[in-house]
Amino acid sequence: MRALICIVLLSFSLTVFSQNETFKVGGYELETIVDLPATPIKNQSRSGTCWSFSGLSFLESEILRLSDREVDLAEMWLVRHDYYERAIDYVRFQGNLSFGPGAESNDVMDMIKLYGIVPEKAYPGLNYGEKTHSHYEMDNVLDAIVKAVVENKNRKLSTAWKKAFSNVQDAYLGKVINSFQWQGKTYTPKEFAKELQIEPDKYVEISSFTHHPFYSEFIMEVPDNWAFGKVFNVKLDEFFQQAIYALDKGYTILWGSDVSEEGFSNRNAIALVPETAPEELAGSEKEKWEAMTEKERRERMFDFSEPVPEKEITQEVRQKAFDDYRTQDDHGMHIIGYAKDKSGKVFFKVKNTWGESNDKGGFFWASENYFKYKTLSIMIHQDAVMPEIKEKMK
Repeated sequence: MRALICIVLLSFSLTVFSQNETFKVGGYELETIVDLPATPIKNQSRSGTCWSFSGLSFLESEILRLSDREVDLAEMWLVRHDYYERAIDYVRFQGNLSFGPGAESNDVMDMIKLYGIVPEKAYPGLNYGEKTHSHYEMDNVLDAIVKAVVENKNRKLSTAWKKAFSNVQDAYLGKVINSFQWQGKTYTPKEFAKELQIEPDKYVEISSFTHHPFYSEFIMEVPDNWAFGKVFNVKLDEFFQQAIYALDKGYTILWGSDVSEEGFSNRNAIALVPETAPEELAGSEKEKWEAMTEKERRERMFDFSEPVPEKEITQEVRQKAFDDYRTQDDHGMHIIGYAKDKSGKVFFKVKNTWGESNDKGGFFWASENYFKYKTLSIMIHQDAVMPEIKEKMK
């Protein structure tokens, strides 16, 4: 699979349907159904900026779809501006707002609307003696600045704090650029976004929870949603069908999910929701797992060496995990296709942001149960929305 990652097809305008290609992931034999064009795997390294890496991976696939051009976009351009806008709001809310490197899918589009976008070479954001991103020090310094501004005893804000904040960003990430050269032409960041046909207003976020009415928008209540981005709420079955519909139509998906579950294994390139309670199983499967001790059962369930029964994910099960903080706004990733196992179960092909960190080149496959259970939201192009859902968005 490693060799497939960087293949650039002669025409990206066509969906890649690699039907009948079979491969193994852990103990699963999968058959590729849809595998869409994507740029090479990147590595967020020691930074909490998966949202920017996954978001720009998603847009790079969109650029391939729209114009057949492969572009490497600058994650740190978005990170820098998002941090600045967040700092302003943190101070305005007198410290009563989440402040940190994490953000949501809407931040990608919001920052491009405000500041445009640039190529990676124009703004690599490595101005501090490292070859890969390492933000612990910078994050702490920026956090200290905004806290000091909020806690100051002067009874009013100085005129210097925004400049001080920006100067620290300059030191770590590099100064903001007004223009750059790309393929022999000079662009401003906003001109470049237009050149690449990136239109932020044409993307929508969709989710599925019961604490808000279905077929309405709501603000996702997670700490990293500092900008109060909204999602459109649909029923769980529609949510899953929407993901399949988009991929079948040739559109990739920006995926906000949680990878803290024991059933997620980047090393094994798979994400599952094993059913650990044998009483929930039936027939021979129930007999097989009940015959084991609890220790044996857990070892077998989570060694990924063979297919295992998965927990049934209902709307109620999904909601409870969110209400109990078991599902968090943990990680942004990019879904570029899906496969099926012998029983017809869907496994989404996920482009991660941790470099080539496993023997599948940095990709992993998430079962449909995992998707239903752990997804916070998806972002897709408006043309990828199912007609039934689009009608309800009006």
